Amino acid sequence: MNNQHEELMAAALAQARLALVVEEVPIGAAVADAEGRVIAAAHNRRHVDRDPTAHAEMLAIRAAAEALGDWRLTGCTLAVTLEPCCMCAGAIVLARIETLVYGAADPKAGAVDTLYRLCNDERLNHRVNVVAGVMAGESSRLLNEFFQAQRAKGKK
Repeated sequence: MNNQHEELMAAALAQARLALVVEEVPIGAAVADAEGRVIAAAHNRRHVDRDPTAHAEMLAIRAAAEALGDWRLTGCTLAVTLEPCCMCAGAIVLARIETLVYGAADPKAGAVDTLYRLCNDERLNHRVNVVAGVMAGESSRLLNEFFQAQRAKGKK
C-alpha cells in the first residue's frame, strides 16, 4: 500500500458518501491513469438507474475507457470501497486494469479474495495486482451505518 492508493481510495470514499445522498448502497470507485491522475469516479446507481449493472466499478470503468478513448485500461489503478463481485471482477480483468485497490472484504459476494479469486485466475488472459484492506474501516463503517438505517426504516 502507498500514499497514492490512499489518495485514490479517498476519492472512492467521497463517491460512496455521494451514493448516500441518493439513497444507494454507499460503494464508490475511482480510476487513476498510469500517471496517477484520477480520470473517472462513480458510485452505485442501481436503484436510481434501475440497472442491475450500475455498480460503482462498472460505471467508473466505463467512464475511464471513455476518458482514455480505449477499452484497454492498461496501467490504470481502480480503487473501490468494497471487494468487487463476480461481474465487476470480470470487468476489471477484461479491461486490463493493472492494479485493484479495495477497502472492505465482502464475505457474501467478494470475487477477488473472499469467495473467488477472479483477478488472479491463471486460466484468464490477464492478472491484476490486488491491494486489499486500504481504508477498510471507513468503508465498512459507511456500509454498516447504511444497512442499520435501512433496517430501522423497515421496523417503523
